[in-house]
Amino acid sequence: MNGQAIARILRDYGVEASSALRASISQYVDLLLKWNQKINLTSITDPKEIVGRHFGESLFAIHAVPLRTRSLVDVGSGAGFPGLALKLMLPETKVTLIEANTKKAAFLSEVARQLGLDSVTVLRARTDDIDPSGLAAKCITARAVGQFDRLLEWSRCGLAPDGQIVLWLGIDDATKVSASQGWTWSQAIPIPKSARRILQVGCPK
Repeated sequence: MNGQAIARILRDYGVEASSALRASISQYVDLLLKWNQKINLTSITDPKEIVGRHFGESLFAIHAVPLRTRSLVDVGSGAGFPGLALKLMLPETKVTLIEANTKKAAFLSEVARQLGLDSVTVLRARTDDIDPSGLAAKCITARAVGQFDRLLEWSRCGLAPDGQIVLWLGIDDATKVSASQGWTWSQAIPIPKSARRILQVGCPK
């Protein structure tokens, strides 16, 4: 995909894309569409929409939260959003991607390999099978994973004392999450180009 088009789309999400970032995203999109022909990674197949909905919405968090961390754990990574997309702009961050589906986990590993991304660990597992107490993550991310009570209970044990969880949610789910006991939640952050998707940032009390 054309680098100028990528830069133009990402600008709507507050992201000024370097030439290196544009090249990585273009390569990522090509891999995503190629693998998507064999396994269900995304229902979105228009490259421009992929850049906006997947990369733009993921990278928006870096400046909106703001998100600066050395240790990030992404739950239910799927095709790599937001976790692997964030790695592209946070190269020094150690990223752990948790994905139970074998083929999706293989895709994540292949993207990291082809894009030359260091300090990326792909765990083919469910969170229920992972002891979170040893993670000490500065940030846990999740996008549209559901089962929020279980996710928050698990995340509480997986976060460092000053860690936070960042969730990509629809408005209805955000209302439920913000009522969760034992957490302090920031004001919802609207995601650009969307009427009903927001970012929710929380810290354990």
